[in-house]
Amino acid sequence: MIRTTVVGFPRIGEKRELKRALEKFWAGSIDLQGLESVSKELRTRHWHYQCEAGIDLISCNDFSLYDNMLDTAVMISAIPERFRYIEDPIECYFAMARGNDKCMAMEMTKWFNTNYHYIVAELSADDKYRIDISKINREYNEAKQIGKYVKINIIGPITFLSLSKTIDGDEDVFRFFDSIIEVYIELIKHISSLDERVFVQFEEPIFVKDTDGIHLQLLERAYNLLSTVADNVNIIVSTYFEHACEAVEVLSASPIWGVGLDFVYGMKNIEVVSKLQNKKILAGIVDGRNIWINDIYNSVSILNDIADKVGKDNVIVSTSCSLLHVPYTLKYEDRLDEEIKGWLSFALEKLREVNVIAKLFHGDKLSVEENEFVQANRNMIKTRKTSLRIHKPDVEQRVRNLTIRQRSDTFEERIKTQRQVLGYPILPTTTIGSFPQTDELRKLRKDFKKGNISLGEYEAGIKQYIDECISFQEEVGLDVLVHGEPERNDMVEYFGELLDGFVFTENGWVQSYGSRCVKPPIIYGDISRPHPMTIKWISYAQSRTDKIVKGMLTGPVTILNWSFVRDDIPRSEVAVQIAIALSDEVSDLQNNGIKIIQIDEAAFKEGYPLRKDNIPVYEQWAVDSFKIVTGVANKETQIHTHMCYSEFEDIIKTIEKMDADVISIETARSGNRLLKVFKEIGYKQQVGPGVYDIHSPRVPKLSELVAQIEALLEVLPAEQLWINPDCGLKTRKWEEVVPSLKNMVAAARQIREQLRN
Repeated sequence: MIRTTVVGFPRIGEKRELKRALEKFWAGSIDLQGLESVSKELRTRHWHYQCEAGIDLISCNDFSLYDNMLDTAVMISAIPERFRYIEDPIECYFAMARGNDKCMAMEMTKWFNTNYHYIVAELSADDKYRIDISKINREYNEAKQIGKYVKINIIGPITFLSLSKTIDGDEDVFRFFDSIIEVYIELIKHISSLDERVFVQFEEPIFVKDTDGIHLQLLERAYNLLSTVADNVNIIVSTYFEHACEAVEVLSASPIWGVGLDFVYGMKNIEVVSKLQNKKILAGIVDGRNIWINDIYNSVSILNDIADKVGKDNVIVSTSCSLLHVPYTLKYEDRLDEEIKGWLSFALEKLREVNVIAKLFHGDKLSVEENEFVQANRNMIKTRKTSLRIHKPDVEQRVRNLTIRQRSDTFEERIKTQRQVLGYPILPTTTIGSFPQTDELRKLRKDFKKGNISLGEYEAGIKQYIDECISFQEEVGLDVLVHGEPERNDMVEYFGELLDGFVFTENGWVQSYGSRCVKPPIIYGDISRPHPMTIKWISYAQSRTDKIVKGMLTGPVTILNWSFVRDDIPRSEVAVQIAIALSDEVSDLQNNGIKIIQIDEAAFKEGYPLRKDNIPVYEQWAVDSFKIVTGVANKETQIHTHMCYSEFEDIIKTIEKMDADVISIETARSGNRLLKVFKEIGYKQQVGPGVYDIHSPRVPKLSELVAQIEALLEVLPAEQLWINPDCGLKTRKWEEVVPSLKNMVAAARQIREQLRN
């Protein structure tokens, strides 16, 4: 009997083994066999962990060398034409993800409202779709050796189509439904031959958004078709991150075996779950997105409510979503504060929560160890609510007494003064902030943290890097410089380490995309800034040049959205606390002669609620938080912000309300589609569209950059444009950065000369 499962499991490895193997493979230091060996070892280990923890239905095909959406495109042979010349499958796969000397990489954007990035599939009427089941075959047979029950995780056809884009002029992705569903039917036929009974989890999270009638009609068609292909294939349609009430209405009449629903972030699902009485409910009751311990008895209570509507035997205890979004395990966190550690649960620990909750739900007798675990859980839940380490009266008082909430001058007044004070040319060139994080730089920070070098040695190394960055930028001819951020390990972690109310892990890594991992801070209590955070290094950099050096801060909404956030107060209250702390930093920066301050809100769009009804409240407090930070800025202080991977069509008015003087955005992979949105609404502030893609190792040619800037000028006037890469350069190598920026500056100068003539 199946009583427990998880939606999916982290693939990067408990010590980031996949990251290291990928980067060695890309560097040529291991071959494909070496990469596949590491991958198989990781898959096997992950399945063993799940089985040992009591998970009945384990997943295969949730593992990926880069991204599951990319895997799905490859599975159905949706290979863009520009990559089809590459005969080697693995070379083609990574070229699609990362680009190469001949081809630009496929677009990458955020997976719903998470910090995970997926590759956007490109569809064309010229495509010839056909199934490639080799990866599924291999991984299913591997998993079958370990688990009694194995489900095959696959991105569902409606979600795949909805998150894809067309490249042949007709933007209707659903015109491909018939051809795509035929391939999925072939997929089911192949899968049916794998075993006497096979479970397939089709992931359809698109239905937690406000979907229209077309989506629901296609949902009905798709699963009525797929469910009748083979009698031995049990189909699960899985949703997560919000409620999927409309989809439940449709799926209730289909012959699928089960439905996965989120009861952590989508409690409204409980209102419609009774319609699924003849199906299995994979009840997502353990939080797959946050790291706090589960309130076990509360979870059992919710499961009992579900069971009252559908019957206990139809309820399978699960996670709310894939555990991909949380760190791997707490077992290596030897330095973490013991009290706070007791409040936390990572992926491996959540497996145990799923198992124990299922036993309590079914009335099983617990072992002595399990009883101790449950009692410890109850005690931790209670102590976290009352801990004096969490609530700070002085922070709460500052929030209550807050008076400055926005800048007093209009943009038109500010920009007139700023042009006089700053004196930058037309089409000013700059970068987003960070420069390459070299091995030597990482070693310097690591040695200092471990006490292997003195403070003096550490600071000398940081200053040397800043000197080199400033010298390089002056040599290249950039107009507005940055200090390169050598002291920063991560744009959020750096600030969290200097703010009260945060705690950090040593190995709490989460995959962001490909081999890129982040280690989100944990916000456990009230937040304040005990000391200035950036003044020392920005001021030093400014002292090394006559050109303007930007101050670089991470904005309150991005710090919030890229952290694991306490769940005992509203997120909006946490954002205001961060904003007040950052406003102190803005005040200190301008008082120390810094004339341009960039407050990055890379994750502003990422935090948007998935349901439209919840968006206005989020927009209000998110914009207010940003404006609290900038409210202390003088008229002559120019405020920049940067946003990543955003579809701006629906939030452009909100961006306008943020009232930044300059916004830089990522457009390199998506052309001028995003930029046109700014023109259509008459956006007045200045804009820095990314002119080349920093997520690819390829160096853009001068001619490409000239053409790109000319294309920008077709949309916005030169007086409104800045020229910059589309994101920070920390993940790139110097041998890529140097020629890229030289070409960028040369292109801007060439266009300036053309405009003068």
